[in-house]
Amino acid sequence: MTTTVSRPAVAVRAAPAGPRRRRALTGLLYAAPTAFMVGAFFVVPLGLVAWMSLHRWPLLGVPSLNAPANYTGSTGDTLLTDAAWFTARYTVIITVLLFTTALGMALLVQRKRPGTGLFRTAFFLPAAVGFASASLLFLGLLSAEIGPFGGVVSVSGSATTALGAAILLVLWRFAGFNMLILLTGLQAIPTEVYEAAKLDGAGRWQTFTHITLPLLRATIALVLTLIVTGSLLAFDQFWILTRGGPDNSTTSLVMVIYRKAFIELDLGSAAAVSVVLLIVLVAVSLVQLAVLRDRSAP
Repeated sequence: MTTTVSRPAVAVRAAPAGPRRRRALTGLLYAAPTAFMVGAFFVVPLGLVAWMSLHRWPLLGVPSLNAPANYTGSTGDTLLTDAAWFTARYTVIITVLLFTTALGMALLVQRKRPGTGLFRTAFFLPAAVGFASASLLFLGLLSAEIGPFGGVVSVSGSATTALGAAILLVLWRFAGFNMLILLTGLQAIPTEVYEAAKLDGAGRWQTFTHITLPLLRATIALVLTLIVTGSLLAFDQFWILTRGGPDNSTTSLVMVIYRKAFIELDLGSAAAVSVVLLIVLVAVSLVQLAVLRDRSAP
């Protein structure tokens, strides 16, 4: 006959409420400085801009409610419409060129070879130059009076040369920065995957399209989001190089906001354009992340 010995049930004792509250309070205290900074320098200004967009808000004077005149009045603004089309066209061009250039540079210096470190440093060095300083540098180089390339191209000439000068500046300044992000993603891909593909007889193009690009999807999403956002918010390169000319052909949306706010002194209309631009930025970013997100991720 077998005797069954029953073991006494072990009671699971919950952690005392006191320590849990202390841990929660400690976490809140650690998060408080960041929450304060985000609230003070992002949430509050964003709410103020939205409130200003519903008012006639002169730089000097008493604001008055005029909703939704700032939004409906913008539809008949020819300069704003032209700036929106120009910004969209510039965004498409610079996104294709900048991403292609950065990815090509990252692939070029992906593997360690003699001189790879020198090329990585050379590609990234322009990113250490401030964007306003880089714009002034290009302005001097392309100046017809003092620039060595002023006789070849002038930023005050046609709209095509002005846009080309701005694109060249952005490529020189930001290609290395985006290359570094893509290079980080490339180096995170296990080498065993490439070795297995090579054993299976995959060529370079097949390896690139079926292994590199899919495994680089999350990094590509980040880079494209940064490029598109920066392009839609373009200001420095056009303000310094072309002042929006010739004939407002290189006027971006942010330049229109600046003109409305600080030249026309109409802060309400400037705030309305800012709110619309913010909505477009959020929508574009959400679409990009939805298309390029890693499908295998939980």
